[in-house]
Amino acid sequence: MSFLFPSSTITIEAALRDLVQGSPKSRAFAAHALGDVTDPTEKARAVEALIVALEDDRPEVRAEAASSLGDLKETSAIPPLVKRLDDGSPGVRQNAAIALGTIAHADAFEPLAEALRQGPADLRFQAATSLAEIDQQRAYDPLVAALGDQDPLVVGAAALSLGAIGDKKAIAVLAPVVDHRDASARFDAAHALAELGDAAGQGILVEAIGDPERAWDAITALATLGATATSPSAARAIEALGRALSDRRVPPEATVLAAGRLLEIAPQSTHSDAAQRVLLAALQARKTHLRGLAVEQLALAGGEWAKLPLEKLARSGKGGELLEPIAAALEAIAKRETR
Repeated sequence: MSFLFPSSTITIEAALRDLVQGSPKSRAFAAHALGDVTDPTEKARAVEALIVALEDDRPEVRAEAASSLGDLKETSAIPPLVKRLDDGSPGVRQNAAIALGTIAHADAFEPLAEALRQGPADLRFQAATSLAEIDQQRAYDPLVAALGDQDPLVVGAAALSLGAIGDKKAIAVLAPVVDHRDASARFDAAHALAELGDAAGQGILVEAIGDPERAWDAITALATLGATATSPSAARAIEALGRALSDRRVPPEATVLAAGRLLEIAPQSTHSDAAQRVLLAALQARKTHLRGLAVEQLALAGGEWAKLPLEKLARSGKGGELLEPIAAALEAIAKRETR
């Protein structure tokens, strides 16, 4: 995936032309645009052109070509993408690793496992994620080994992949990482443990609620603990989510998430009224994405109390871009009421 180009309005013929003849910026744009091709015949042409573009002399073009080949999920691109794992540009080799994980074919597993063992740190970091996308069972041992990596970002990526795999035997190897020298590795290990229903890193997650960079992930992990951990740990997680509702350090997006998750996992908690107020207030937020997030959370956890505010939003100017999500939320609420 690339965020360099927010929209691709170029035709495939123009993209194929520009990929060969354009300026570096035009070639990169064309490579990005070709990742959106869906027609089978055009897709084959796009893949062929993108494979050639992996040899472009500009790294931004090679990086976009690798990303688009991942989006197209064509297995014929695996050998040239594997070759790009040795690219001199970090962005290119990382995009190649991401693409191989997205394609998720077994032929890419060993090259990525080797990259995780021997590659530069930026590639090891991405390989830890991509391996688990290809084969979770085979990825387990290489990921456990990567917990001993000298780069804390690689350690964190390996920890998160082990959490995503979901095998509880990883708890024993993840638990020591919550004492890692690096804060980011500690947090990622705590997050992974929470995914596995283990609260060994709960204190780290609670502390991170006040960190704007980590609040969303911390709240997500605490909500998982609130829903899956043993009773004392679940209660502490729910209490932490409740405190987040009034913590001014918490970004508004994370506050809305905390409110929604609280109502979903603990609808009768002492924080339920406050959570409802947060979501209803967010429906009137100035920023569209906050209103949309509130609607999304109400679809998951809203009740009768949310119906009129949602209907009012749908009739207002602020709801114009959210009519479909609002309708879906109202439908979800109605279904819950009939259970």
